[in-house]
Amino acid sequence: MEKKRGAFSNKLGFILAAAGSAVGLGNLWRFPYLAAKYGGGIFILIYLILAVTLGFTLMITEVAVGRNTRLSAVGAFKKLDKRFGFVGYLACVVPFIITPYYSVIGGWVIKYLITFISGNVTAAAGDEFFTGFITEPAQPVIWFAVFVLLTSLIVIIGVEKGIEKASCTLMPILVVLTIGIAIFCITRPGALEGVKYYLLPDFKHFSATTVLAAMGQLFYSMSLAMGIMITYGSYMKKEDSLEKSVRQIEVFDTAIAFFAGLMIVPSVFVFSGGNEEALSKGPSLMFITLPKVFDSMKMGGLIGSVFFILVLFAALTSAISLMETNVSILNDKLKWGRRKTTIIVTAYVLILGSVVSLGFGPLDFIQIIGMGLLDFFDFISNSVLMPVVAILTCISIGYFIKPQVIYDEIEINGKFKMKKFYTVILKWIAPICLVLILLFAVSEALGWIKV
Repeated sequence: MEKKRGAFSNKLGFILAAAGSAVGLGNLWRFPYLAAKYGGGIFILIYLILAVTLGFTLMITEVAVGRNTRLSAVGAFKKLDKRFGFVGYLACVVPFIITPYYSVIGGWVIKYLITFISGNVTAAAGDEFFTGFITEPAQPVIWFAVFVLLTSLIVIIGVEKGIEKASCTLMPILVVLTIGIAIFCITRPGALEGVKYYLLPDFKHFSATTVLAAMGQLFYSMSLAMGIMITYGSYMKKEDSLEKSVRQIEVFDTAIAFFAGLMIVPSVFVFSGGNEEALSKGPSLMFITLPKVFDSMKMGGLIGSVFFILVLFAALTSAISLMETNVSILNDKLKWGRRKTTIIVTAYVLILGSVVSLGFGPLDFIQIIGMGLLDFFDFISNSVLMPVVAILTCISIGYFIKPQVIYDEIEINGKFKMKKFYTVILKWIAPICLVLILLFAVSEALGWIKV
């Protein structure tokens, strides 16, 4: 007899767990540097517009599909229409690619946290500290393994006792820490210029690349098109309002990203004297530039420790959702049971993630289309597969399975007031925007366009 599927105990548990999935390194690391690179306030304005249109449509579709079928992505699409079972398989490939390399970055966060807690702030702020650490053969792999095993332990416990309990504990703490550090940062001398740049839209920075960058970040940040929201939707109770829950997840996710920007952009403005170039270098913003900021602050060791605790919480909640999706996919298909499946997935993540981690050191000679291992896996998952899955989701639901399936699931809890708006976005606007994201991202990665 098949075991009863796990479920969240209540609506709050679902919202916090799903928000925990969405809130991660994309919010605390990627969002601030993209906001800085693409004009600050104008980027945020565009992002907010896209979040309530494109983001809402894709997320409510995925959650509804999951709750309707009570299956993870592979089974869900197949159950709705056998012709589109392949969409579920494509979606499931994404978290299997992301989990190992995401966990490598999670290991970096633990390393920095331990460094700050032990009082070695000045060392962490050194120009060569980050590069020296990630190019070592052993230490990055050890911290990566610690992060994976911590994630695995929570997942193996299960949905209600593990994922929901961890999210209900970690997410409120994350919110408090984010707001607290943001207030501290914006009150530093010289931070006002950074706050203005971050909050006030300047339309001279408006361009097609700004819009496309905001769309790409929305995708990355909200855990869309990788089977996660379908999986979490499959654990959601029928009596909980689907529309309200998705709205609350979006608010949670966007608020954390917004406050992360308030932490990072003004801080780097203070340290760099308003040099925008210091805000545009991805990984270096968190792991090189920010430690310098903390080192220059009074009580910088304490503030830095609290910051990296926050980042670890965010990284963990997203890693939990990624691993849970992997486990759910295999368990739905092979019926191995949660414990056995989690152990197998953990072994896979440890093996592939170790190879990715070594790609900065002993295996740095491995280059694929001019990219190192981590960058290549990030490109394939986020820039290629996720847009493709989202496009196919919109087409399959919009034109073949039909949106009525989504309407019926949402309207279990009341009238779907945005039905017409949702349909236009799903069938026309979202597919066009997603094709543009795909073409833009691939062209940029292959050097066909320069941004």
